[in-house]
Amino acid sequence: MLDLAPDLTQAAGWMPIVFLGVMGLAMLVYVILDGYDLGVGVLMRRASADDKDTMIASIGPFWDANETWLVLGVGILLTVFPMAHGVILGALYLPVALMLIGLTLRGVAFDFRVKARAAHKPLWNRAFYAGSLLAGGSQGYMLGSLVTGFASTGWAIAFNAVIGLALLAAYCLIGAGWLIMKTEGTLQLLAVRWARGSLLLTMVGIAAISIATPMVSQPISDKWFSFPNIVLLLPIPAATAVLFAVILTSLQRLPARLAQGNGHGTWVPFGATVGVFLLAFLGLAYSLFPWLVMDRITIWQAASAPEAMGVILVGALVVLPMIIGYTVFAYRVFWGKSTALNY
Repeated sequence: MLDLAPDLTQAAGWMPIVFLGVMGLAMLVYVILDGYDLGVGVLMRRASADDKDTMIASIGPFWDANETWLVLGVGILLTVFPMAHGVILGALYLPVALMLIGLTLRGVAFDFRVKARAAHKPLWNRAFYAGSLLAGGSQGYMLGSLVTGFASTGWAIAFNAVIGLALLAAYCLIGAGWLIMKTEGTLQLLAVRWARGSLLLTMVGIAAISIATPMVSQPISDKWFSFPNIVLLLPIPAATAVLFAVILTSLQRLPARLAQGNGHGTWVPFGATVGVFLLAFLGLAYSLFPWLVMDRITIWQAASAPEAMGVILVGALVVLPMIIGYTVFAYRVFWGKSTALNY
């Protein structure tokens, strides 16, 4: 696909690739970090009142900062690729609006649930769950729309809805993995059960995207199934299958270990799920590059003027290390087991 690019030795050629990498990194980190706390929010519906407090405590220091990565990714799309931003946000207006409503509802419920009267606390717990469900499902629907090139046929809408459910399951899987690491006792064992229940639908979602992506575009099909690409790319689905097997094996062994007071390997489900997210992202990125809108707009066609990108690049070189720095610092400071909230 490089014949679609201008001279890569010129700023107009290499800058869009750099910004695509930064935007991709931001969205990947967002899906992982905000994914687990969205998953915890969805899983709250199944927990007792005391366990809900512990679950909220496990994500309390992180959830708001996790959304910074979404702001960074969308900000780059808006400023560096304004043409694609207009097309993408125009096609996804409704799911984007629903996602923002869900994220807003989560933010309000997070604060009010611990400050409202005891009788009102269950209402805010349900609001936090509803906001998490709405935000996660909307993001999955948008992912399906991206894969299908924003098609509006009945089959495309049904596919998008299935991917919405599958991404919710993936968020629940990584959220349960987070709780396995961060909690103890009954809640930790419950998290193992929740992870098992989410695993199958996550696998279905990964498989559905892997099958559908080459079907919607002949160039993508050629990139994956021509020789020798098919051999060189085989490690991606193979490694994904291995990681799913690792997750399943770990979830089968953990209850017995935890019953004996052995916490060895509690990080495995979360770590392996992060690996699955990373491999799925790499496969999707390879499939879509260099398109921002499938078979319609490339990164070079959508890019701003080189002078504008130069100014934005200076800002990105300042902002990105700061975001990475305080993210690492926050996770280092607040690492460890979570306990119930106290005010």
